[in-house]
Amino acid sequence: MTITQLTRRDFLKITASGALGLVLSELGLSRALAAPPTSKGLALFSGVPIYDAPSAKANQIELLGKDKVIPLIGEAQGDYFDNPNNTTWYQVDGGYVHSGVILPVEENYQKPVYEIPTEGKLAEVTAPYSLTYLAPYFYAKNAHRIYYETTHWVKKIVVTREEKGVWYEIYDNVLKKSFYVPSYNLRMIPDEELTQLSPEVPNEEKLIHVDIKSQMMTAFEGQKIVLSVRCASGQRGSDTPVGEWNTYHKGPSIHMTNQGDEVAHIYNLAGVPWCSFFTGSGHALHGTYWHNDFGRPRSNGCVNLPSSISKWVYRWTNPVVPPNEDYLNLPEQGTKVIVE
Repeated sequence: MTITQLTRRDFLKITASGALGLVLSELGLSRALAAPPTSKGLALFSGVPIYDAPSAKANQIELLGKDKVIPLIGEAQGDYFDNPNNTTWYQVDGGYVHSGVILPVEENYQKPVYEIPTEGKLAEVTAPYSLTYLAPYFYAKNAHRIYYETTHWVKKIVVTREEKGVWYEIYDNVLKKSFYVPSYNLRMIPDEELTQLSPEVPNEEKLIHVDIKSQMMTAFEGQKIVLSVRCASGQRGSDTPVGEWNTYHKGPSIHMTNQGDEVAHIYNLAGVPWCSFFTGSGHALHGTYWHNDFGRPRSNGCVNLPSSISKWVYRWTNPVVPPNEDYLNLPEQGTKVIVE
């Protein structure tokens, strides 16, 4: 079987048989098509062990603290923890860590942009993480950290005479507060990166298919597969709802929180990037900066994707959010999403 022989009808038959992951792997479609490769920069860790071999049965030689940033040397194939779809390990100085619990990041300092539109400008973090401050001074009180590839709305630029510093003021519409970030940690996203992909393809020909069993998200243009990647759907108790939906409301930067109990089951995630919502209850295809463990259910009901992939989905689907808007809701105008 070749890619051109795999029609949408064939695809849905394969999905029903439960062999989707195997077939896509044989076709070379288990990784993203038309999407950028994983960045090979530094690695951001969150309290995980280093082993002396790419195996959880190997000797643990060190436990890294939260948000420790160390050089990423290479990749290796080994065993897995609880995700049989992920056998990739990253090689670091002194050993190996499983790829599911760390994030490849980069550190690209930016030049400041001095002209910000009245409605604000979307920006992304280009450092492993950045501190935010309650005032535009380094001696001001810290607020929270914002992480690599998260997106935020810059409302204005502030230049301080005392420190000769350049700061961006970002606004959080959940906390209803402004915070200040050193300008060198944020990249202003140009308008051309927010235009629609494949605008010549009618929206009724576009389809996002999420297969819960194989943890695969696949995009179609008519009969043609244009993207197929591992995803992470809702874990037990927070299942991603099955059925036919559409991406009728979208936002490039969303502060996601369940505002739940502080002891159990709480999440509070600022700057979740490239959110394409497909239900009215907050379920979305979106970028993920808190894990790299795609191929097994582990979300709170959404469909977790690598940030670069979610950006592709956000740009490819309808409706098209204008560059100067932080959210758009157009019922019945979204791109079809099938979850089964």
